[in-house]
Amino acid sequence: MTLPILGLVLMGLFEFSMLLFARGDVAAAARAGARVATLPGASRDTVADEVHRVLPPRMRRDFSLEVDLAEHAGEPVRVGVRVPMRLASPDLLWPIGYRLDERYLYAETRMVRE
Repeated sequence: MTLPILGLVLMGLFEFSMLLFARGDVAAAARAGARVATLPGASRDTVADEVHRVLPPRMRRDFSLEVDLAEHAGEPVRVGVRVPMRLASPDLLWPIGYRLDERYLYAETRMVRE
């Protein structure tokens, strides 16, 4: 009787831990992109290349990027990275109605341009 409930709890813990770990990867990619965006002469392409380099291979194929570059030193830059959750974790909880379709991991970093 308790075995199916225990199985669901374990699958939920597994899926949550994978998503939490992937959230750290997305945040690291946003930070790396923001560091590149603060440098003089940075462009959206150089930021996208850095984010692509930092993201794990399973997340590189379908991510979206938001970049707000600054023109002058001392102004803020913003880099946002968005990755579908389905790339970060298997959809284990679909039997109980929790789907990862149309859900995203998002991280945003703001830094001051040099």
